[in-house]
Amino acid sequence: MKTIQDCFGHSVRLTDERMAHILEHPEMSDMAAEIEQVLIQPQTVRRSRSNDAVRLFYEFYTKTIVGGKWLCVVVKYSKDDAFVVTAYLTDKPKTGETLWPTN
Repeated sequence: MKTIQDCFGHSVRLTDERMAHILEHPEMSDMAAEIEQVLIQPQTVRRSRSNDAVRLFYEFYTKTIVGGKWLCVVVKYSKDDAFVVTAYLTDKPKTGETLWPTN
C-alpha cells in the first residue's frame, strides 16, 4: 500500500488491491505513475455531485493508449481517512464544484 499526500495536504491511501484492479483495464495498464502524480499535481479537482465525500482529480494526457484523454482519480474522504476508489480515462471532467485550483 502507498500513501500519497494530495494537493490539499491530506494523506491518501492507494492499496495494492485498488491499483491492481485499476491496472487490469487495458487502457490503464501503463498509467500507474500518472495515477499518483495526478493526486499531487492535478489540473483540476471537482467535488462529486452524487457524494459530497468524493473528489475527482483530473489531468489531461495527450498520449494514452486511446488518444488524448483526461485521467480521473476518484478519492473518498472521511473524518480520519482518504483512499483511492478507482481511476479511469474520460473525454471530459464531470461537472461539479471546482475545488482546485483554489482562487
